[in-house]
Amino acid sequence: MSERTERSEGRGSRPGQDGMGERTERSEGRESRPGEPAVGSGGKRVVRPYGDTTGDGMVQVSFTLPVPHDKRAEGAAVQLANRMGIDPAMLVHAKPMSDGFTFFVVYGRVNHLVDLDRVQVVERDFPLLGAKEVNAVVKQRLRRKLSVVGACIGTDAHTVGIDAILNVKGIAGEKGLEYYRELKVTNLGAQVSVPELVEAARRERADAVLVSQVVTQRDAHLHNTREMSAAFREALPAGKRPLLIVGGPRFDEKMTAELGVDRIFGRGTTPGEVASYLVHALVTDRKARV
Repeated sequence: MSERTERSEGRGSRPGQDGMGERTERSEGRESRPGEPAVGSGGKRVVRPYGDTTGDGMVQVSFTLPVPHDKRAEGAAVQLANRMGIDPAMLVHAKPMSDGFTFFVVYGRVNHLVDLDRVQVVERDFPLLGAKEVNAVVKQRLRRKLSVVGACIGTDAHTVGIDAILNVKGIAGEKGLEYYRELKVTNLGAQVSVPELVEAARRERADAVLVSQVVTQRDAHLHNTREMSAAFREALPAGKRPLLIVGGPRFDEKMTAELGVDRIFGRGTTPGEVASYLVHALVTDRKARV
């Protein structure tokens, strides 16, 4: 629902009173119970942010402004929050970050609704498998070890993400891909150039290339990913190109086609998810298409 519609239908509501969202939810359909989306007459499932009470629309946002910390800076933070639709906006935290920069946390009310039926995400379209299942499928159907090459490319030196997926120690008690005996893992580490990555993929006869990108200043992760996908398309024919997978906290999982990769994994991804996807894309799904 557009902001214009919200304002026109909710004209006259003030913070602390029933706004458009609450009035519309109650008049168009049954009143929702705590923790449950409201359902309108058209079958829409809509929700509002939760702060102190259900449906109160309260949110908390944080941001940094390039101003020194003083009263004027705090007023600027509240003004920005108001422009974002937070009204009333309460400044609950302000801290100088360095010369000329201040970090703020603002708490307040918004009138916007979220239509759950219009939320677009990339759903997992493959089953989660255990390590034994992954090994069994690769051994029985691929009949050789599945080769995986991983790296952080460009100037990115943050190997925590790629190590969590590849290294045997894994993350949060789940072992990495090195633990899977039917996977051959090559971890190139940090600050790997795209030509070096392509050459390593050729040398290791990689079935899949995994790239982690944490540095995102000036969209470096997007530029690096596009450069990588273009290099692989140029260096290898379509039937010989390895599966290209990227991951990091600032990627949009819906941008696979735009970035020229096969899969994007976001924050919270586990080694088991990656291993299950590799089996699905390289063994199960490929065999089904053949």
